[in-house]
Amino acid sequence: MDAVFLSRIQFGVAAGFHFLFPPLTLGLTLIIFILETLYFKKSSEIYKETSTFLIRILALIFTVGVATGIVLEFSFGTNWADYSRMVGDIFGAPLAAEALFSFFLESTFLALLLFGRSRISKKAYLVAAFLVFFASHLSGLWIIIANSWMQTPAGFEIVNGRAVLTDFFAAAFNPSTCVRYVHTVLASWTTSALFVSGISAWFLLRKRNENIFRPLLKLVLVIFVITALLQFASGHMHIKQVSETQPAKLASFEALWKTEQGAPFSLIGIPNESKQTTSLELSIPKLLSFLLKSDLNAEITGLDKFSKEERPPLLPTYFSYRLMIILGFLFAAIAVISLVLIARKKLFDTVWFLKVLLIASPLPLAACEAGWLAAEIGRQPWAVYGVLKTAAAGSPAVPAWQILLSLILFTLIYLLLVVVCFKIFVNIIKKGPGAGH
Repeated sequence: MDAVFLSRIQFGVAAGFHFLFPPLTLGLTLIIFILETLYFKKSSEIYKETSTFLIRILALIFTVGVATGIVLEFSFGTNWADYSRMVGDIFGAPLAAEALFSFFLESTFLALLLFGRSRISKKAYLVAAFLVFFASHLSGLWIIIANSWMQTPAGFEIVNGRAVLTDFFAAAFNPSTCVRYVHTVLASWTTSALFVSGISAWFLLRKRNENIFRPLLKLVLVIFVITALLQFASGHMHIKQVSETQPAKLASFEALWKTEQGAPFSLIGIPNESKQTTSLELSIPKLLSFLLKSDLNAEITGLDKFSKEERPPLLPTYFSYRLMIILGFLFAAIAVISLVLIARKKLFDTVWFLKVLLIASPLPLAACEAGWLAAEIGRQPWAVYGVLKTAAAGSPAVPAWQILLSLILFTLIYLLLVVVCFKIFVNIIKKGPGAGH
């Protein structure tokens, strides 16, 4: 058993499970803030009841997200000691800032949302809703800064084998931070909008609380339509950035074996790493060159420019990237249908579409996971791109059997959390608005 390999699996399991919750947190805080703004302006009890219902769901998701996120931060000290020694002075700063400037702000004012409705004024409650929204997105920014620095490190120099910060703003706003943050936020808003659409559809199909879930469904579908379509623009900008700063990752996304002019865009296929070919491939000639360089004949760097030791694992990178794109087009189709039904005033009477919303509601989480897998596996074999390889980032003093034992224990705990979280969520949904407050 290889200790580094087991550490990678453990971190992947922990991060993958944790990443189910931040997108929902970010999007729900936006929806709640909009509802509280409408309640403040119109004094309609409908908005108050709807917001209170979603706040209970937000509290559940936030709690589990915090519990699972703490594990990730501790693992840098337990499983990734050499990583922490070399780059901890830089990487640790945004994590500390996230805790000090974002987490405490978010948790404090979320408590006000949960328990302060009857104790503070409507204006103060609206301010609290805004601060929860602001703090959650600030938290996301700090995490994206930390992760983006691993993807496109900047603002540092190596001194005596350690990365030393030389320019905070260059490190924080490295070449991938801004575009990755926009892409992540839009994905989070899309995720929560379709998630809440599914909840609304469930109630409407059962003809429960229609006075609440009709306006809520229309509101969140508007958010969904805007973000699902804008995501194509942010995704395009992001992949252009990847092609410039991480060409090996881009080549793996496309299974582009050789550097070529007029590179095709691979729709789907079955890459074979040993033969360096893609079987049963469907591709569009020259489209990749056009998308990345606005030139049909532009040269795109292929995997042949990198040694086998510096190439990402191709199959998981290739297929996770495609899953994300396929789901993105599915969301765009749902968005277009939503627009048509809203325009024709048939949204609430189209039963088949309400069922589609219910079934599709968890799919954005799959898209987020696929995008995260593509980004993180595509960075390999580097822990910090071009600076520190993952194989040299582990904890030499921790034996493999201890990592395996902790991996098994963490997996069992996460499975238990899934069951408990799902049961509480179902209980909240069954009670519906107006219960528990």
